[in-house]
Amino acid sequence: MTNDDSIRDLLRGLPVFAAGTPVFDPDAAPEDPLDLFRSWFADAVEAGVPEPHAMVVSTADGRGVPSARVVILKDLSWRGWWFATTTTSRKGRELEQNQGAALTFHWKERGRQVRVRGVAEYAGAEASAEDFRRRPLESRVAGLHGRQSEPLGELGEIDRVADASREHLAHDPGLAPDDWGLYVVVPYEVEFWQGDPDRRHVRLRYERPDADSTWNRGLLWP
Repeated sequence: MTNDDSIRDLLRGLPVFAAGTPVFDPDAAPEDPLDLFRSWFADAVEAGVPEPHAMVVSTADGRGVPSARVVILKDLSWRGWWFATTTTSRKGRELEQNQGAALTFHWKERGRQVRVRGVAEYAGAEASAEDFRRRPLESRVAGLHGRQSEPLGELGEIDRVADASREHLAHDPGLAPDDWGLYVVVPYEVEFWQGDPDRRHVRLRYERPDADSTWNRGLLWP
């Protein structure tokens, strides 16, 4: 048996939806997907899902080459889903070239996924600075580095730069770097996926042509 065979057998033997899944009636879903997201998110929190606010943010550069990473959701408003990063990071640079973005939430304990496709809009310098100032100290220390995605010579360099950043913040608590960026993903498509142990998954998709339009919704084959 090759290593590929052993991995394949291991993968096929792993349980799926071992904890069971809740019932989802798409006919009872609200007209606005953000309302349904709030309901599912509250359910995930109540069920004890670890880090339910963690989401995959997918971006693409000007050539359409994709990148994906896990970040933390910072807010949800009538406009959409919010997150922050340095504008000089890979995702910041890619969003400058291509505003298209996708988000994925996975709450495996509930057998649920939420997929969002939309346009990532920069919130502006003032809102970005305010977001930075509201962050915990160590988050601000890391954000002040301004070196995300750059090559790193050795791990000790992080400690030295962090110490300098912490000292800067101690002398100027209101400091906010110019390259900090707050973004909101304004959605034009949101899909709610409810898993089922018998593979009769339920997929409900909301769509709209632009941010000023009403939502249309419909079921998809799993």
